Amino acid sequence: MSLGQVLLIGVLALPAVGAALVAVLPRERAARLLGTAVAGLTLVGAALLVLGDHGWFGYGPAPAVQPWHEVDLPWVPGLDLRFHLGVDGISWPLVVLTALLTLLCCGYTVRRVPEGRGSGRALVALLLMVEVGILGTFLALDLVLFFVFFEVVLLPMYAVIAGWGGTGDDLPARDAARAAARKFALYTLFGSVLLLVGVFVVVAAAGTADIVALTGGTGLSRGTQLAAFALLGLAFAVKAPLWPLHTWLPDAHTQAPTVGSVILAGVLLKMGTYGLIRVAVGVAPEGARWAAPILGVLAVAAILVGSLVCLAQDDLKRLIAYSSVGHMGFVLLGVATLTATGIQAALIGNVAHGVITGLLFFLAGAVKDRAHTGALAELSGLRETAPRLAGLLGFAAVASLGLPGLAGFWGEAFAVVAAVERGGPLWTTLAVLAAVGGALTAAYFLRLLRRVTHGRPSPAVGRFTPALAGVELTAWVPLVLLALAVGLAPTLVLGYATGPVDALVGIVR
Repeated sequence: MSLGQVLLIGVLALPAVGAALVAVLPRERAARLLGTAVAGLTLVGAALLVLGDHGWFGYGPAPAVQPWHEVDLPWVPGLDLRFHLGVDGISWPLVVLTALLTLLCCGYTVRRVPEGRGSGRALVALLLMVEVGILGTFLALDLVLFFVFFEVVLLPMYAVIAGWGGTGDDLPARDAARAAARKFALYTLFGSVLLLVGVFVVVAAAGTADIVALTGGTGLSRGTQLAAFALLGLAFAVKAPLWPLHTWLPDAHTQAPTVGSVILAGVLLKMGTYGLIRVAVGVAPEGARWAAPILGVLAVAAILVGSLVCLAQDDLKRLIAYSSVGHMGFVLLGVATLTATGIQAALIGNVAHGVITGLLFFLAGAVKDRAHTGALAELSGLRETAPRLAGLLGFAAVASLGLPGLAGFWGEAFAVVAAVERGGPLWTTLAVLAAVGGALTAAYFLRLLRRVTHGRPSPAVGRFTPALAGVELTAWVPLVLLALAVGLAPTLVLGYATGPVDALVGIVR
């Protein structure tokens, strides 16, 4: 086997084996350290996947999906199912982001275990299993394998929210966490049913589940592509989430422990947008062209609704959760334009949202742990008692509102540009409304900073100690640096994606 093939299998096998070892290791702290070490090795393997004989901008002729590294082995020969993995410039940034956030979350638990009914050892094992499912989703090049990995995430994430959500021994809060976990599971199961039916429609019509062969709609009639895109698009819209299928998200984010919220916002939502680009648009391009205006309208509705709800929010974590609805609306608007600019905006928007919102949830968790409340009215004066924490919160907020020079700018700005490039009354109107949504994003984040960081310290904030723990800085600093790096050099994300995006747009247009 080549080095690339070993790395592909390794980035899935390491967290899977690590989860099993962490679960059975009797010593609590040693188990958490082992889980963190496994997550670190997985990140190294994910980063090394970039090695290979390929250029930043070079891309050959068809097929539209050309993996840098590929593993294609028989899985269920009787059903012609294959264990087909691969990575390219569209999936690699998300693979690295998943591995990075998992490492930071596992490391965060070494000293800070959220109060819950389970041990920190069990939490780390569950985080590693979630990582297996997310990485497998980004690496799968077989539709059935994609569906399997897509489902692996469900039960571990349900357990994270239900087991460690809520606050301490507060029974109403625990009940609310379990209710949020059930809602997450039910919505995800609904999307899974649609995804399974969509996969069956495609495989039955084309006679293959190979995503490489299917990209471009090969072997699928127009009617089949319309039906497939409707099913697959709805399934991925639940996970993204797209308005009005977003209602599971605020409850799950608000009730989940800090590390659960970081994984949810940082990479789990990206399973939906990645699936929309790689599977729904790639496999059913005629369906994508047919549904593009509908998707664009719903994306802009998500931007505006998310922003308006954020302006009325009075809870820190819930505000950040609803902001994800708006930010993912920009990602989906970029996809809906079906242009190279729009797809690139969606890709960098995915990465930027994962980095910045992951940082925001880390910071929100730190504030809530110290103040024992997330109510904005009880968090004033943060800069007076904890200026470094207030400064980091300010940095994350201005990065999320799209300040030029930081990661959040590129995806939102160029999603609007892509809608203008698409042209016509509908897309121009959507571009204008999305720009208004961007202004509202700035309004609610500035309102957040005014209420939390300014003014006289509230009693809850007055009890803060100004020091930041080493484990907190270790988790936060990489995200701060990455938000700066991607903001100043977006080619770190987009350089490798130019070829595959152009090829994808070529078959869709």
